[in-house]
Amino acid sequence: MDVTLLLPAPFAPPAGGHAYNRRIVAGLRDAGHRVTVLALPGAHPLADAPARAAALAAFAALPPETCPVIDGLVLPAFAGQGDRLAARPTVGLIHHPTALEPGTAESERAGLRNTELRLLPRLARVIATSEATAARLAADFGVDRARIAVVVPGTDDAPRTPGLGATGSGGPGCAILALGALTPRKGHDVLIRALARLFDLDWRLTIVGEPRDPAHAAALRALVAALRVEDRVRFAGALDDAALETLWAGADLFALASWWEGYGMAVAEALKRGLPVAVTSGGAAAALVPAEAGVVCQPGDIEQLSKALRRVIFDAPLRRQMAAAAWQAGQALPDWPTQIAAFAAALPAIAGDGAVGGAGAG
Repeated sequence: MDVTLLLPAPFAPPAGGHAYNRRIVAGLRDAGHRVTVLALPGAHPLADAPARAAALAAFAALPPETCPVIDGLVLPAFAGQGDRLAARPTVGLIHHPTALEPGTAESERAGLRNTELRLLPRLARVIATSEATAARLAADFGVDRARIAVVVPGTDDAPRTPGLGATGSGGPGCAILALGALTPRKGHDVLIRALARLFDLDWRLTIVGEPRDPAHAAALRALVAALRVEDRVRFAGALDDAALETLWAGADLFALASWWEGYGMAVAEALKRGLPVAVTSGGAAAALVPAEAGVVCQPGDIEQLSKALRRVIFDAPLRRQMAAAAWQAGQALPDWPTQIAAFAAALPAIAGDGAVGGAGAG
């Protein structure tokens, strides 16, 4: 199989990008498939002129034998090019529609939504990384459900979080770990505000993630200072695997207050290690969490999240019970070899589908 994956330059493996994309590319290559990654310059998903020009030039130069897979962040660069995408079997890889990204101006979100409404139905196949994303694509973006393949991320074997009793840190307080780039969608500000209310409890929070939105990252640091929790909140930045594994081993609770998650890979990693979780119900992440393994709150509800966190931080025996349920749930999650094979199987299924949709729909 010959596959070409089109990604924004900052998100292209091996140096950068979403872990899902990196693992799929590496796995397909290990399985003997030819995979070309095209790192496209310009701004994405709010495509500027260089982004649009680079995307169209790259697409036009694709050899006829390759299957184009366009990451959802790149798709808006093809605005007005629905006919071109439909003229050959083209696949969209959608973690979540870009129109759902919080922190984007309403006019910009409307433009992204309009573009996705026009382009997504023209693709021969859409690979969604969760059932929640697939349902949203079908209900709100006009994608034929029969053309959507759901290939959720895999997980690696991971050691069970060690520690004494209910803790990985060894106590006496509660070490909380959050993973996610510093962008509005991840809701780190919501989590910080919820925790800041618990001034009478012994907790500390480590946030791991690159400052993808520098302005938002600066606002988060200012918020920590304003709430006077500098001694409790640490921004660790992007870490290598070894450093991150040390944090996993020393954590007592995983927390993420996202407004929307296309799947929730970090939540899956926490469950795989037997770590209790506190998450929000935006997108697909909450579906991973059995009721016994953690707490789920509404996105943006600081008061509800704070009350839920109080219970979990205060009650060590409860965390112990949640940890056991999390471990059990984590062992049932699919592994990467299985999901890479599923991704590969989704691609040949488009062979012979031909063009999609009517002329002029782009």
